[in-house]
Amino acid sequence: MNNNSDVMYRLLVQSVVDYAIYMLKPDGTVANWNAGAQRAKGYTPDEIVGKNFALFYSEDDRKNGAPQRGLSVATAVGRFETEGWRYRKDGSAFWAHVVIDAIRDDFGELLGFAKVTRDCTVQQEQQRKQQEQEQRFRLLVEGVTDYAIYMLDLDGNVENWNAGAQRAKGYVAEEIVGQNFARFYSAQDRKNHIPEKNLSTAFKTGRFEDEGWRYRKDGSAFWAHVIIDAIRDDAGKLIGYAKITRDCTEQRELQRKQQRKQQEYEKTFRLLVEGVTDYAIYMLDLQGRVVNWNAGAQRAKGYLSDEIVGQHFSVFYGSQERLANTPEANLGIALKTGRFEDEGWRYRKDGSAFWAHVVIDAIHNEDGKMIGFAKITRDVTERRENEQQLLRARDLAQAQSAKMSELSGFLDTIISNIPSCVIVEDAISREILMVNDKAEQLFGVSKPLIMHKRPHECMSAELSDYFNSLADIALRSEGIHSREQLLLTAGGDRILHTRATTISGKDMRQNYVMLIVEDVTDQREADARIHHMAHHDNLTSLPNRILFRQKLSEALRQDNQHHALSATLCLDLDNFKNVNDALGHQIGDDLLRVVAKRLRSALRDHDTLARIGGDEFAIVLPNINNAQEAAVVAQRLIEAIRPPINVEGHNLSVGLSVGIALTSQVTNTPEHMLRCADMALYEAKRNGRNRYEHFTMEMDDVARSRRVIENDLREAITGRQLKLYYQPITNEDEIIGYEALMRWHHPVKGLIMPNDFIPIAEETGLIHMLGAYALYEACREAQSWGTEQSVSVNLSPLQFKNSSLVSVVEGALRESGLAPQRLEVEITESVLLDDTLGNIRTLQSLKAIGVQIALDDFGTGYSSLSYLRSFPFDKIKIDKSFINDMGDSREALAIIRAITGMSRSLDIQITAEGVESSEQFAKLREEGCTLFQGYFFGRPQPSELRLKELE
Repeated sequence: MNNNSDVMYRLLVQSVVDYAIYMLKPDGTVANWNAGAQRAKGYTPDEIVGKNFALFYSEDDRKNGAPQRGLSVATAVGRFETEGWRYRKDGSAFWAHVVIDAIRDDFGELLGFAKVTRDCTVQQEQQRKQQEQEQRFRLLVEGVTDYAIYMLDLDGNVENWNAGAQRAKGYVAEEIVGQNFARFYSAQDRKNHIPEKNLSTAFKTGRFEDEGWRYRKDGSAFWAHVIIDAIRDDAGKLIGYAKITRDCTEQRELQRKQQRKQQEYEKTFRLLVEGVTDYAIYMLDLQGRVVNWNAGAQRAKGYLSDEIVGQHFSVFYGSQERLANTPEANLGIALKTGRFEDEGWRYRKDGSAFWAHVVIDAIHNEDGKMIGFAKITRDVTERRENEQQLLRARDLAQAQSAKMSELSGFLDTIISNIPSCVIVEDAISREILMVNDKAEQLFGVSKPLIMHKRPHECMSAELSDYFNSLADIALRSEGIHSREQLLLTAGGDRILHTRATTISGKDMRQNYVMLIVEDVTDQREADARIHHMAHHDNLTSLPNRILFRQKLSEALRQDNQHHALSATLCLDLDNFKNVNDALGHQIGDDLLRVVAKRLRSALRDHDTLARIGGDEFAIVLPNINNAQEAAVVAQRLIEAIRPPINVEGHNLSVGLSVGIALTSQVTNTPEHMLRCADMALYEAKRNGRNRYEHFTMEMDDVARSRRVIENDLREAITGRQLKLYYQPITNEDEIIGYEALMRWHHPVKGLIMPNDFIPIAEETGLIHMLGAYALYEACREAQSWGTEQSVSVNLSPLQFKNSSLVSVVEGALRESGLAPQRLEVEITESVLLDDTLGNIRTLQSLKAIGVQIALDDFGTGYSSLSYLRSFPFDKIKIDKSFINDMGDSREALAIIRAITGMSRSLDIQITAEGVESSEQFAKLREEGCTLFQGYFFGRPQPSELRLKELE
């Protein structure tokens, strides 16, 4: 047993590679040599055994007898331990920790020495760096002059004293070290034991922070910001306190002056608001009670201030709205989103009704605390009557097609006399089909030069971008969409309020966009005075998108006049969503406030920082010299956000991605600059985040190519370049139906596949026209086949955002005469992820018509079984990626088996997509698939060339 132990121990020592372990004879000759010794010193056992260990010392150490002294100490006391430089075979040095133990037999006779050496070069270097860092930190603290920084012992006695402390309090170190810090407090504070209480707070909570009067050596007082931090060692034991004091007397006086100035401003502002007569402007408390009342409110609603202050604002609503709790609901929206804006009937003291434009803004104090609501009401009865008259005339013109010519003239007369600018465009080509006299005044261009032109052909780039953007929004989703923007018109800079809505033609394939434009500059100037929040973000108090755009417009005009250079930066926080999801929106809001302060502190006074939504910020850098200057600012912003941010005890780390766009000699509009900066931001995030990227023309080329495709697609819709191809679906024995797949026959580029144009159609809102075309065309061609074969049409998730989808399907069936059960619509799982309840109701309506519903690409997304419980699908389509992989992937085959098994249990048909070989076909039949689709059965073909039977 002992022999075995000796052998095991020897093997263990020999195998150790991190320590040099070997034996020395009494004269210092090396007796053996382990792997760690060979690794550390470079000698093999054959080269070193029998040599004296002094070989590892420097020549000076050998001359001074250092090796022999180590052996002598070990012989005398049993052990010698030291650290110092040792040398390898190749002459290189390393810092070594050395232990030499004397080894004796049972009779005390010296047998030799056990020597253990460890390479500690890295640790020694780290220790040296730490000492240097501590030295630098000490010198830094001692050199600081703006802050008094010093240590207190456990009893509050001063232990050291920096230059800032001497400057702030007048004592030199010799006068104050050893004295209690209580002498900096007033006699009354010492009598009330304030110093001891402050130390106690720091002891209990880790930190005490306060502001108050402190006293210098000469007795003079100064207003101080004080922090006392409890300092503990690594074991958690309290060893003293770190105290930082800053003289804030000047800042306090400046703050008090600003407060007085603000009070004077608020008084002036209050008198201004009270004198306004065209707007009812008043405050509500948190419960909705009227707090004050201006002359415009008295004029509009008929109540004197004494009659209404203290009453609930619901008295202005009708009885039905009060029963439905509409006033409270409106306050709730303002509370949740910061603003409620609407139009509707309101009532005066005498019971008469007027159509009102109402804005309710949630008001917060400087600390972000909600204090009430600002309510602005304007009587717009006349304007509404004009709009209603226009809409009635339009409806009349549509309903009475036989009198269209006569009514068209009538409609033109009405539109010409409306006090708002009216523009009607073709939804696809954007050709201007109608404008009124007011448009001539606004744009400074006569009607003949506007009619039958596109906006960019007859307006400035700024105006055309504005109207095109609104038209895109109106096409993407139904309803009336409003926007206000400061724009340069024939009458100078004017704020235009525009409403955009789509108008259907004789069927869903023809649409128009109507834009009603009002010059609301004078109104908004009054609105701007009403509250700071009109141009600033509620959460961070930074400029919002409106003010940002004004600042950017100003910078661009200055550039144009003085041939200067400006930069636009788009910023986006990295990993912010994780903070919101993990810790809640309150922590997220606090984090955004800190981020805003850090970003603002990294900029010049005349730079503009805005929060434009969520965790997105934008910056205008006016009057810079070159792109490198913008890059330096971007890197400074990234570094400002890099240190962790403490929010309610959570140390949060977020990064910052930045996109930079500079003004050029090409088109410079705010929208163009933001679009370019946003493209650069996308590139920064794509390249790894927490970095910046400059906008390049290559990015613009990509965007331009997408715009070219968009324009070509508009031409394709009007020019009948789109055609449906049909791929067969079989049940083994015969073709039971076809899937309709859209193809684009471009006159120059040739055949374009859906993946290249459907995403662009979805972005621009053209998907609704494409979808309607596909449904009408598929139903028409299927009806012409003379069979009972079904036709399957894919629906985009965006089509479900249009409430007329069910009407489009009904119209396609009605016009073609196709039996509803022969039409099958295919949806993807994303339809059920977005507005699940509303989309389920749409699917139920389609099911009620008799249309078949299929769930496409099953297995590639979330594939939740709850989908199959929430709606009775007629068919599930297994995605072709699983079919392609099932021969080589057990996981793919397992998924196919799971889907087929589930479908049998739920009595749902299964279609296997992408079948390309007889082997796949045979295997899928074995697994229980009953319907098949793929190149093995036939490629997509035009209707006239479709397969009549299986080949």
